[in-house]
Amino acid sequence: MEVTPDVPREPTPASWPTLPARPDPATRQVVASGLAAELAYALGGPFHFLLPDAFTANLAAMQTALAEAGVEGFVCYAKKANKAAVFVERAAAGGAGIDVASAAELREALGHGVRGGHLMVTGPAKDPALLRLAVQHGTTVAVDALDELDQVVCLALTGRVRPARVLLRVLPPAEPHSRFGMNDSELTTALKRCLEAGDTVRMEGFSFHLSGYALQPRADLAAHLIDLCLAARSQGLPADRISLGGGLPVSYADAGAWRTFLHTQRPAHYHAGKTFRTGDFYPYHSPTAGAEALAALLAARPQNTARTLADLLADAGIRLILEPGRALLDRAGATVFRVQGAKERDGYRIVTVDGTSLSLSEQWFGSEYLPDPQLIPQDPAPAAGVFPASVGAATCLESDMLTWRKIPFPHPPRPGDLLLYPNTAGYQMDSNESRFHDLPLPPKVVVDRTDQPRPRWRLDRHFT
Repeated sequence: MEVTPDVPREPTPASWPTLPARPDPATRQVVASGLAAELAYALGGPFHFLLPDAFTANLAAMQTALAEAGVEGFVCYAKKANKAAVFVERAAAGGAGIDVASAAELREALGHGVRGGHLMVTGPAKDPALLRLAVQHGTTVAVDALDELDQVVCLALTGRVRPARVLLRVLPPAEPHSRFGMNDSELTTALKRCLEAGDTVRMEGFSFHLSGYALQPRADLAAHLIDLCLAARSQGLPADRISLGGGLPVSYADAGAWRTFLHTQRPAHYHAGKTFRTGDFYPYHSPTAGAEALAALLAARPQNTARTLADLLADAGIRLILEPGRALLDRAGATVFRVQGAKERDGYRIVTVDGTSLSLSEQWFGSEYLPDPQLIPQDPAPAAGVFPASVGAATCLESDMLTWRKIPFPHPPRPGDLLLYPNTAGYQMDSNESRFHDLPLPPKVVVDRTDQPRPRWRLDRHFT
């Protein structure tokens, strides 16, 4: 179907909900310098660009929050949030560790400069090869089950290199159906086995995995883990640290924009009348996020105590381990697609780009990635107005939509134009990537010196 003439639509502001991303000078500079268009031409397909300076700044802010609260803490970057090597390199350079869940992730972390003692192995039912590497390199293992603890003890006895370092993962009382962690009875047995193992195992404390982004439940459960540590110490175990996992929120948009979006959006604003449950959307605004959320968590008063979490940690002499992923990657990259075609449908366009929603992962969790994509027109002076369009992928799947919502673009999207999805480094880029249709995976480009008129770039060194 041919596209009708570019006649601007002039609906009321509430007709086409928007969710502008928070301003990001580094991303703006990549576009303004012409680098995004140059990379699209050079690479011949969709690509991700990475902004490692943002990662470094986010890490430093979290470390500062720990220091200002008087808490001995250690940040482990959750590598699953993005496969790029540059973030592992920046973590190592910034004195951080890495949270890994596979032998390949562990090897890559070691290969990019992270010491074994600065690694944390998480995840359920870990592969024996992963456990063997962890024990050999002095990596802490968050033990999720009794049989896993037995495997670790056996590996430590066989290797006789060093004690196996373990945290015991606790099943959150508020999430009794979670598949992660051990209940009270299992923890009692695990502590007994750690004591029986003697010097073979160093039981360093406890950890948990908690869904959602609320801070108070994390503070409450952290206080419970402190009590568990004190009880374990009374039995003769070291128990000098706890891990809170991740879950620090990221704020993609300001409060007013998020509130307005949720109030105005409805099925008519989505291609094919697609519906989403509001509760399934990621909370794209948070009043406290990143390092500020960490500071608020440390200042929170756990249930049944008048003291802050920071005070409880300091008094008990307990080290706090954090495993943020998305929060360290806030504004650390974006994803660019090229428009391949556009057709008119019932007063809006369906735009097709040269990639798939497998490179923009939110859709594959029954949700939608809501921050507005930026249209970078090839035509320097296109018609101006309001041109709603949904964004589909270059596949034969009806459901393969990058954006179901009809985005009110200021110019008509046309073949050759670029669409930039902002702030995608945290999970969006590659957690579901696939070579479906034999399409190549979008490369990752590291962009340095965004404070200069002409940023410099290089390909990421991820081991493939």
